[in-house]
Amino acid sequence: MFKKILIPTDGSTLSAQAANMGVSFAQALGAEIVVLHVIQPFAATIGFDGMAAAYAITDEDYDSQAAERAAKYLKAVLDPAAAAGIKAQGKTISDFNVAEGIVHVAKKEGCDLIFIGSHGRSGLSRLLLGSVTIKVLGLAKIAILVHHIEEQGIEEQS
Repeated sequence: MFKKILIPTDGSTLSAQAANMGVSFAQALGAEIVVLHVIQPFAATIGFDGMAAAYAITDEDYDSQAAERAAKYLKAVLDPAAAAGIKAQGKTISDFNVAEGIVHVAKKEGCDLIFIGSHGRSGLSRLLLGSVTIKVLGLAKIAILVHHIEEQGIEEQS
């Protein structure tokens, strides 16, 4: 069925839940996985929230901190995958559009499935916050499995 599964993660608790389910799914199928973290470039932070100006962060500092976080996020998925005997690799890319980055890596790596979580937001919350998952659904030319995550009682981690 599916031989190579892309599992994107953003490091949040909710994303980690979806990634853990993706690892279990891959194990059940005997598939290998590619775990992906997409970093938005430094310039994206300036335009949206003024973070760089507020904290006097340089692009080098930002890149360094983003790489450290990415390594931590990938390790949180790769370690359980290795313990389960799953062939896995981690990738970090930089892209202004996270959804486009996910779809690009899935194609480049020859993945036949994207296993992604969804917060299940609806209405105004979904409209205002947008959804990487919805964008991936619109862009991808391969199968996508969306794992619906309940947010009740879960706090986001940074």
